[in-house]
Amino acid sequence: MLSKRIIPCLDVRNGKLTKGVKFKDNVDIGDPVETARHYYEQGADEIVFYDITASSEGRGIFLDVVERVASQIFIPFSVGGGISSVADMRAVLVAGAEKVSVNSGAVKNPDIISEGAAAFGSQCVVLGMDVKRVPKSEAIPSGFEVVVHGGRKFTGMDALEWAKTGEALGAGEICLNSIDADGTKDGYDLELTRLVCKSVRIPVIASGGAGNPQHMADAFTKAKASAALIASIVHYGEYTIRQIKDEISSQGVQMRMVW
Repeated sequence: MLSKRIIPCLDVRNGKLTKGVKFKDNVDIGDPVETARHYYEQGADEIVFYDITASSEGRGIFLDVVERVASQIFIPFSVGGGISSVADMRAVLVAGAEKVSVNSGAVKNPDIISEGAAAFGSQCVVLGMDVKRVPKSEAIPSGFEVVVHGGRKFTGMDALEWAKTGEALGAGEICLNSIDADGTKDGYDLELTRLVCKSVRIPVIASGGAGNPQHMADAFTKAKASAALIASIVHYGEYTIRQIKDEISSQGVQMRMVW
């Protein structure tokens, strides 16, 4: 059995670590480089870095911040935000990332997934999905719609169909973020996570809503996620990564323990 992964998420705006709730009311809370190093030393399995305004501002990612983070950690590092071409992917990988997350750019041009997989391998390509609950309809039969540009633009795309399409195009992993749960600390959207996990064969990272270790355990055992993204509960010092892993492991979930 593969170990489940705990992945701190660094949302970055103008070079600063930031956090919001449901993609709104973001406040700057620290330095992403120092924070990444701190989580690496605590035993994080991976780090995810999102330049959260790159797509909506129509610019590329802040590569200098990526380089500085990569110089401080020695675990897999995924980067997303404003990536819309294979050249953008290459630049991020050269800057030190192991994985590239495509979200808005992939909705606009799905071929970026297959082109990136062909150039760098599927293991390097993560399909990021920001999803919101909507009324079920012929166009959105699951009741979950893909939203892009930092939660600002609805796409009319059904989340389950987009997940399956992304897998078929060559994505090696899906990072599935519930906008409705984001930052609430009320738990992951287990229905959404379970539906996507059942629809694809590639690993799915649950994202949005983690408030305590039980929420992560539920994502692993009830929704079959391969990894759990966390932010607020570690950014604000409510839990350490060791505490999280110890509590989840006590329930019989296999975790990577490095201390």
